[in-house]
Amino acid sequence: MTQRTGVPRPRWVLGLAAVAAVVLVAVGALVVTRLVRDDGPRRAIGPTGATATPQASPTPSPSPTAPPGAGVTGPLNLLLVGVDTRVSVPGWEPHGDAVLVLHVPKGLDRAYLFSLPRDLLVDIPAFPKAGYRGGRTKLTHAMSYGSRVPGRPKQPSTAQGYELLRSTVSGYTGLRFDAGAVLTFNGFDRLVDSLGGVDLYVDQRVVSLHRRPDGRHREPAPGGGGYTGPQMVYEKGERHLTGWQALDYARQRYVTGGGYARQRHQQQLIKALATKILGEDLARQPERVQQVVDALGDTLVYAGGPRVVDVAYALGGLTPEKFVLVDLPGAGVGRGSAYRGEELTQTGRKFLTELRAGRADAYLAANPKLRVTR
Repeated sequence: MTQRTGVPRPRWVLGLAAVAAVVLVAVGALVVTRLVRDDGPRRAIGPTGATATPQASPTPSPSPTAPPGAGVTGPLNLLLVGVDTRVSVPGWEPHGDAVLVLHVPKGLDRAYLFSLPRDLLVDIPAFPKAGYRGGRTKLTHAMSYGSRVPGRPKQPSTAQGYELLRSTVSGYTGLRFDAGAVLTFNGFDRLVDSLGGVDLYVDQRVVSLHRRPDGRHREPAPGGGGYTGPQMVYEKGERHLTGWQALDYARQRYVTGGGYARQRHQQQLIKALATKILGEDLARQPERVQQVVDALGDTLVYAGGPRVVDVAYALGGLTPEKFVLVDLPGAGVGRGSAYRGEELTQTGRKFLTELRAGRADAYLAANPKLRVTR
């Protein structure tokens, strides 16, 4: 079966929110790190040539305090999930609409970021806590099935759904996850606006399905089946995008490359945000850092062992240039016109094997098309 490059199945749930989770956990963490480093206790220095006052009983120097994250070593794996909660629909189960993995090797000197298709066919393990018996189906359903709370059909648990999704992704990739984050759509545009917008390269002409040129949402077509009204267009080239534009651009999958192109655009946006945060030296502007945190509010749930500040310190040596974006190719699975889901190609699956073995750089060098360069 050939790699899918056409227009994918229609579905409005497009899941970009994990981008902001990456910014907070993997990029915003760097900001926290620098604040810790810059604002930590400083050793007092006396005047040059000053004579110390002799003391009969010198006070022992206190033992140095270990910095945050001193116990965090690589490899480090973070699972970043964007969910559609449709809070306006009572009892709606959250779906894992964007699933991204950030892998930091043993040396903590670089990071690899890649996406898994939401429709990836996987084996979802049994999850007694939610009454799920297990089965082979689309990855996005792991969040839904895991979120079910017996006796509370209209009160799904996103945190519980994350548990099953994490187990599923771990089983598929062979990676053990140390921490992760779950984020909804709400607040992402405020996050970008709090940074003054973002600059990125639009790699193809993209016509928005959802927004008008003035930012307003397009009206549903009479009788359903799409939208009406003028459409926002993102022309190819270097662009400065506001919050709603960045979110809208990276949501579109009715483009050349379909859902795989959308995954690439999300990764490019992540790197653009990383460059923005680090390039403006937000670590020396605490009030700006607080704006970024406030923009997320309760739209993000951090799940993991190490504290955010510890993960931050552990990733303190990373820069945007050391974030390697990987585009894993995939193809549709089905019989005839019956679509079942997606599967990674042999090249994509082999990357996971090489990543676990610590040979990702060599594999990417041999397969340069996997690496997203812009």
